[in-house]
Amino acid sequence: MANKICRGSDESPDVAHFAILEFMQHERCQELIDAGRGMNFLSGIIHRSFHSSTSQYHTIYRQKGRMHELYVTHDNLQDSDQYDMELDHTVEGIQGILEDMKADTIELWFRATLFEMWVHTPNFSELARKTCIPRTSISKAVEEAREYIRQQLTNNNIQL
Repeated sequence: MANKICRGSDESPDVAHFAILEFMQHERCQELIDAGRGMNFLSGIIHRSFHSSTSQYHTIYRQKGRMHELYVTHDNLQDSDQYDMELDHTVEGIQGILEDMKADTIELWFRATLFEMWVHTPNFSELARKTCIPRTSISKAVEEAREYIRQQLTNNNIQL
C-alpha cells in the first residue's frame, strides 16, 4: 500500500514503518481496527506523511539537521508564477481533515463525501439528481462539513 501511495519511491518502506508505528500508538487504534477502518486510517497516515511538507515524517526524517533557504529572485517572477506556500498548506490541511472525517463516524463520512462531491460539482440540484439525496440535505451536510473543516483548521493553527 505504501509503495502505491508513494508512487514507487525509495522512501516507501520508511514511510510505511513510520505510519505503522504512528497508527499503533494512536489512542483510537483498537477502536478503528474493531470498526474495520484501520486500513483506511493507515492509508491516510501514509498519504499525509509522504505528500505533506508539514507532516511529522517530513519534519523528523527529511528536515532533520538541514538548513533551507529559498533563492528566488523576485525580479524574474510575476505574481502568477509565485508559489503560494500558505495556500498549499491550507489545501493539504483540508485534505487531511477530509480523510480523517471519512475514517471517523458515519455522519462525518457522509458530510465529507458530499463536500468532496460538491467541490467537483458545485450545484446542489445536480448532486440531488445524481445521488437521490434531497437538495436540502446535501446543502446542510456541505455547510456542516465546511464549518467542521474551518474549526479543525483553527484548532490546528492553519490560516484560511
